[in-house]
Amino acid sequence: MIAKWWGSTDIVTRGRLISATTLPGFIAVLHEKPVGAVAYQIIGRECEIVTLNSLRSGKGIGTHLLDEVKKVALSSRCKRLWVITTNDNMSALQFYQRQGFFLVAVHRNALERSRFLKKEIPLIGQDGTPLRDEIELEMLL
Repeated sequence: MIAKWWGSTDIVTRGRLISATTLPGFIAVLHEKPVGAVAYQIIGRECEIVTLNSLRSGKGIGTHLLDEVKKVALSSRCKRLWVITTNDNMSALQFYQRQGFFLVAVHRNALERSRFLKKEIPLIGQDGTPLRDEIELEMLL
């Protein structure tokens, strides 16, 4: 599933190449078929959402998966839950803000550097938007 959604199982976030298949996570299943997945990592007192995908937008799948990660983060005594998305991903930006996340940083031209680690990252993203920047959102726990 991760390779289908992301072009490979490798994810680049903040200049780090991460194999998403090695991370803990959750899969949402409906009628015995996967309809969403989330992968996360806890480092110190922070929990990063590395991938979050839902095959059925507007059905609460992403919210449910996010809630499960939030429970893990709280039980692990994390102080911060955070995520990186790209400048073209308006649906993710809206989703995370509706969930209580705040925009905390724009990492300009970060994808230029990320393409050295993951060649599959395209130059053009959703709706023809140039794919350039990483946008960081966080929720303090």
